[in-house]
Amino acid sequence: MATSFSLKASFAATLLGLAGLAFAHGNVTPQEVDTGNLPELGDEVRMENPFREGNELDQYNAQAVQVGESAYSGNCAACHGIRAMSGGLTPDLRELSEWDDEYFINRVMNGTDRGMPAFKNSMDQNAMWAIRTYVESLPKPE
Repeated sequence: MATSFSLKASFAATLLGLAGLAFAHGNVTPQEVDTGNLPELGDEVRMENPFREGNELDQYNAQAVQVGESAYSGNCAACHGIRAMSGGLTPDLRELSEWDDEYFINRVMNGTDRGMPAFKNSMDQNAMWAIRTYVESLPKPE
């Protein structure tokens, strides 16, 4: 009888723990991002990272990486992991490639129904593209 109670209690504790993880995912309070001297990108949403090497504002690439690292740490790392190394609950952002720019900006702006908050009201696209630039600067997983 004690074994049966122990198994039920253990099972209940496991379910409670998993429920806590599910509700915690995406529970991020957006942090303000100081975009420093990055040029203002305006209100029209760009569909390609302007700070990427080879693009129109690539002279700001190094600064965008620095801004992006700070912005990522305050807004993304809680769910997507330190240095974008996901623990498995969220996508590994280092695996996104250049053709994913439109997907990236739409996801960051609008969030997801799985718990990622929308950042369009708390972060401008300068900060969003700086985060993308930072993630692109990280070594890819092997």
